[in-house]
Formats: sequence, structure tokens, C-alpha cells
Amino acid sequence: MHFRTHTNEKPFSCDVCGRGFSQRGSLFRHYRIHTNEKPFCCDICGKEFSERGNLTRHYRTHTKEKPFSCDTCHKDFSLKIHLNVHLRAHTNEKPFSCDVCGKGFSVRGTLNEHNRIHTNEKPFSCDVCHKDFSRASKLKVHLRTHTNEKPFSCDICGKGFSVKGNLTEHYRMHTNAKPFSCDLCHKDFSRASKLKVHLRTHTNEKPFSCDVCGKGFSERGSLTEHYRIHTNEKPFSCDVCGKGFSKRGNLTRHYRTHANEKPFFCNVCHKGFSQKSHLNVHLRTHSN
Repeated sequence: MHFRTHTNEKPFSCDVCGRGFSQRGSLFRHYRIHTNEKPFCCDICGKEFSERGNLTRHYRTHTKEKPFSCDTCHKDFSLKIHLNVHLRAHTNEKPFSCDVCGKGFSVRGTLNEHNRIHTNEKPFSCDVCHKDFSRASKLKVHLRTHTNEKPFSCDICGKGFSVKGNLTEHYRMHTNAKPFSCDLCHKDFSRASKLKVHLRTHTNEKPFSCDVCGKGFSERGSLTEHYRIHTNEKPFSCDVCGKGFSKRGNLTRHYRTHANEKPFFCNVCHKGFSQKSHLNVHLRTHSN
């Protein structure tokens, strides 16, 4: 039988799909795909498997056993295939390439997900709101918006998050870490997304345009606020006097008129102002 690995001889063929095998036992195991026979059952959770090896690997999810270790960073894995994929992170091997744009990937599944960018395929649909997603992981995260599940909690302030990445970004508020730096002006940011938006101040890129007046914006949120000029929508209301505002920042500044708060001071005459723009106008009286 071993010689067949060298000769690629496969004398045992499936009479359903025609696939060939070098060993009769492999053919019998293959038949279970067609018959859906799963004779190996987990005595902990009851999950069934068509092959004994799959059951053995499944047991590790219960025992947390990770017998496969990376020689480089010593990270442990429950499956050898997971270790093999991980090793590519050290070798930078990317054997799976997109035939549309040429981008390389270390995992075939990631390539399959990437291909949906080109095809705009979104096979994963939310049963609640019917929104479609290109990845099962994105659907899983989205479902938390309906269940309000927040499995990731900050161990400093207790705030919960539905996405682990958001928790990582939140930690930087406590540590004041800003790992993303602008190569042009060297300004630092806590999020890659904030750096991306900042770079548009250098390139003057404005990818979000108003379909009413054509004005361009570097951020989607700024476009959303701008639309309210056309719709006269004022979703932010003062709970003291009831005055409405199109922007949350304008409401914050308005509250200072009630509190008589003046956080902006002139460094020449020490006069206080409730808004920075008022201070800027005042400073001109000194420069004149």
C-alpha cells in the first residue's frame, strides 16, 4: 500500500462520485460523506463524526489540549493544520493568490472571503433584519446588535464591547497609547481608522459627496451631519430649554450658556469665553 504513495495508484474508486483511493479503508470512510453516516460520537456533548480522527481532534475542544507547538514563538495549537497555517506568519508564505488582483494569502479560506470583494457576493444573511454579509464572522458580530451581547469587557472600567478590536482600541484611552503615526506630520493616533481619515487632510481627498449640493467630505460622519442642513433635521435637543441642534458638538457648546461655563481664556487679558470661536475673534482685538 505504501508504494502507491509513490506511484499515485488508486485502485479503489467511489461508485457514487468516481473519486479514487489508494486504500480500501479510505474508500469506506469516504462513503460516509454520501450516506451521512457518523458512527463516532462525543460522549461529552453528543456531536457525531464520520471519522475517528475527527472525534479525537474534537475532544481537544473539551480538554483544551494543544499538543502542537510552534518552535519559533512557542504558541500551542490543538490541530496540526492550525500550526501549519500559523508557521506562515513567520515565513510570510502566502501560497494562495487572487487571480483578479494578485493579492496573496496564507489561508485558502481567507482567499475565498477576499474573492467576494470582487464578486460582491454576500452569502451570509441576518434572519432578523435580512442584512447580508460577505463573511460568517461579520454576521456573527452583527447579530450582537440585535441581542446586545457584549462579550468583551474592559478590566479597568468594566465597559463592554461586541467586538474584540473595539476593546483593544478602548484600552488605549486608559494607556494613552497612539501606535499609528502620520509619516508626513508625525501626528500620532490611537486608531488606524483615525490615521486614515487624517491622511486626507494632506491629500485633500474627499471621498464622501453630498448628492444634493455636491460638497465633498473626508469623513462619512461629516457628510451625515451636512445632510441635516438640507433636511433641517435637529436630532440633538437641549433638555433645559428645548432648543434643537443638528450637531452634538453644537448642543454641548449651547449647554454652556445655561451653566455660564467659560472654559476658553484669553492669555492676554484672561477674559473667559464659552466657545473657542468667540475667543479667536476676541484675540484679534489685541493683535489690532
